[in-house]
This record gives sequence, structure tokens and C-alpha cells, in this order.
Amino acid sequence: MSHADDHEGTRRDFLYYATAGAGVVATGAAVWPLVNQMNPSADVRALASIRVDISGVAEGSQLTVKWLGKPVFIRNRTQEEIDAARETPIDDLPDPVARNENLGGEEPATDENRTLGEGENWLVMMGVCTHLGCVPLGDGAGDYGGWYCPCHGSHYDSAGRIRRGPAPRNLLVPVAQFVDDTTIQLG
Repeated sequence: MSHADDHEGTRRDFLYYATAGAGVVATGAAVWPLVNQMNPSADVRALASIRVDISGVAEGSQLTVKWLGKPVFIRNRTQEEIDAARETPIDDLPDPVARNENLGGEEPATDENRTLGEGENWLVMMGVCTHLGCVPLGDGAGDYGGWYCPCHGSHYDSAGRIRRGPAPRNLLVPVAQFVDDTTIQLG
């Protein structure tokens, strides 16, 4: 074996590694745009979490905001609405599960498990009927003093729990928290 053959082997190895490296870089450059296009756009990331000023929501009224393309009901309930919701036995509810993403489990649909934070008067829910995705009417509508979906006749009580009609589940309580006394963060 001559010294030249040793040199050729090294050059051949270098060419293999350089070609393989260039192939990997070219493949990565071709695949990256396909993978990157699956990421959420900047406007979607910006709306993933919003803050809502609730300082102007008087007792007995509600504010509807749009979050992630869906309405969210933020209601400052009266003591009468709270009392009516708390007097309802869980056994009378078609859906006994709280559907509160802040709790994350299969907690019972008590009024306490559906309200936001320590304030029993604040109720935050997705404003989408669980039957076919309509937007229920609020401000004490329906037979139970809560929300009513006129499209198919679903009645929700003052805690957003389904009481009568074709809707299978309670209105969903999204991830939300108080940032301060007058601001709620959704998401």
C-alpha cells in the first residue's frame, strides 16, 4: 500500500461526508417550510390569551366578548340568581359535571364549581350552545332565569347548566382568572 492510496481514502471519506452533509442541509431546507406552516399564525397566538376589563359590568348584567372566534359571556350575577342556582339539587341536572376547565376534572356541577375564583357572583362561560353551536340569549332568558337557545329550545339556569332541551352538556367554563379586581384574563 502506497502513501498515495492512503491519501485517496481520506479524500474519498471527505467527499462522502461532505455530500451527506449537503444532502441533510438541503432536505432540512426543503422540509422546514412544510413543518413551519403548521404552526399557528401570529394573529392566532396573539388571541390565545386576552384581558377583559369588567369594571363597567353592573350587578345583574353581562358582557359578551369574542375570544378565539367564539362569544364568551361574563356575568355579574345578583344574589337572587346565585341563590336560585345553589338551591338546585345536582340530581335534577341532565349534566351533573361542572365542565370547568379551571378545575380540570369531573367535579360536580355545583354553582361553586362553575363560578370564577372566590367571587361567587362572577360567571364566565363560552356562549355556545352545546347542542348545535348556536349562541343562547341571556339576561334571564328561558324557564330557569339564565340563558335560552331559541334555535332548538335549550334552557340553561343562572349557573349556565343545562336544565331542559336537546343540549347534552352544560355551557363550558373556559380557562380564566382574575388579574386584579377589575380585569379577567381568558386563556
